[in-house]
Amino acid sequence: MLSPFVPSLFVRSAEAADAETPDILDRENLVAWCIVPFDAARRTPAERALMVRQLGIKRVAYDWREEHVASFEEEIRQYQTHGLEFFAFWSWHPSLEPLIERYGIRPQIWITSPSPSAETKEQRVSAAARELLPLVDIARRLELQLGLYNHGGWGGEPENLIAVCQYLRASHQAEHVGIVYNFHHGHDHVATFADVFPAMKPYLLCVNINGMADPKLVNGMENKILPVGQGVHEETMLRTIRQAQYRGPIGILDHLPEQDALTSLQNNLNGIEKLRR
Repeated sequence: MLSPFVPSLFVRSAEAADAETPDILDRENLVAWCIVPFDAARRTPAERALMVRQLGIKRVAYDWREEHVASFEEEIRQYQTHGLEFFAFWSWHPSLEPLIERYGIRPQIWITSPSPSAETKEQRVSAAARELLPLVDIARRLELQLGLYNHGGWGGEPENLIAVCQYLRASHQAEHVGIVYNFHHGHDHVATFADVFPAMKPYLLCVNINGMADPKLVNGMENKILPVGQGVHEETMLRTIRQAQYRGPIGILDHLPEQDALTSLQNNLNGIEKLRR
């Protein structure tokens, strides 16, 4: 039996986010992503929080490496000092658990959707679900949403993300499991995006956008990460998102280790304004 908090937290998918948000690309709806280990400026938690606040962004999805574990608490403190939401946390680390209650935060947990080997799709779906169950249970206990993150492979295909979500919800009462869809890991989905996005929409917790080069020109990392507005496909993909009436959070990313995260975020904000004109 699902616990009483589920209707107010878990059942609410991103499509039912704040109805007063005038536009999904308004800064109040944006999430800064990939701005910690990828930041060439190597900001401290205080410097990072100040940067995000000065850009007018209200939420951060926190990615980390082992070197950042000791500063988890300071990161949360600085976000609260600057009026930012600790919106999401990459993967899992047990030292986060006591901080969740101490600071009253409820971050989404983002995890790569697995790509297990098996003979049939059904077997792969159930194997992926089994692999995810420990984190599914942790998220349930802590009243957190768990986002399956497309990061390539079988598990990153939209139809498989949906299938794993459906399986977990049906077989494990995991209504708190959803999808975090990433443009920068979706170049192979460009041609079918208008069809697959509406199918993903009921499960979406966040959509992270990116400038989208033509798939045949991505060439590894060369053109994989581009500012919004400097690709050729993101405008059409955003139109699809609007037409599907998605109202949930939109992430913008740095993800360029050679570049200051401030530059990356500002380039994305400039591109968003360009697309809105």
